[in-house]
Amino acid sequence: MGDEPRFAQENQERIHAVETSFGPLGKSLCKPGRVLIGEGLLRKQSRRGPRPRVFFLFNDMLVYGSIIWNGHWHKSQKIIPLEEIQLEDLEDGVKMKNQWLIRTPRKSFYVSAASQQEKRAWIEHIEDCQSRLLQSAGHRPRSLFAVTWIPDQSSAICMRCTEKFTVTQRRHHCRKCGFVVCGACSKKRAVIGHIHPTKQLRVCTMCFFSLARTEADSKDVTRLRGNSTENTGLDEDEVERSGEEEEAEDQMEDHDPSRWMDLQMDSWPPCVYFNPKYTRAQI
Repeated sequence: MGDEPRFAQENQERIHAVETSFGPLGKSLCKPGRVLIGEGLLRKQSRRGPRPRVFFLFNDMLVYGSIIWNGHWHKSQKIIPLEEIQLEDLEDGVKMKNQWLIRTPRKSFYVSAASQQEKRAWIEHIEDCQSRLLQSAGHRPRSLFAVTWIPDQSSAICMRCTEKFTVTQRRHHCRKCGFVVCGACSKKRAVIGHIHPTKQLRVCTMCFFSLARTEADSKDVTRLRGNSTENTGLDEDEVERSGEEEEAEDQMEDHDPSRWMDLQMDSWPPCVYFNPKYTRAQI
């Protein structure tokens, strides 16, 4: 019992340190009953290939971000509630060893650890925290998850019309199927409810018409529009964001390459986990 007040103070200080590391643009992470379970470096598959990201596991959420300033400062903070996560263990890939899939309603992506042991530790701790969270009152698991995007380098041609990509013929991703497509094949927009309840997202022509055929049976999930912005119920800023700004957001993690650290997985300290008895803290 004597160790618990000391741990509570240490835990609060560590959470505050994580919160501060994301700077003024990061969201507040301090909350009564929240416990920092583990932290460490994982490689996350982005549209341009695997990139090092720092991950923090709490007893109610998973937080990750980009690494700057020798790993002491982070940006592009992402927060995922544990009830919105589904994990899938995977065999080693060509470019990513010790990998698994993290599915969420908004975005699904592959991550890999430095070793098989560390991979198992991450998966087991995430699943254990998620199980405890779902057993508490008012928490239910999600049933709809975003597809994983096919990486840019996986296709030199549009996966719908087979047009070759060039400097001017840019790659885009359909938010419904995850295919790499050209601009002409992804002019349509749709609201995909489990990704975002109101935002018009880029979809390929095939997915747009597939969604249109089932719209009558899923009006509460997906709303569609063509190229026109008239009568969409969105203000001008929202419509604008769904286009160029949406694409800019997709590529944000790969901007400013001179600031990314060339981190080696085997040089990063292993995950740090607290005493398991403290993971039972009430949320």
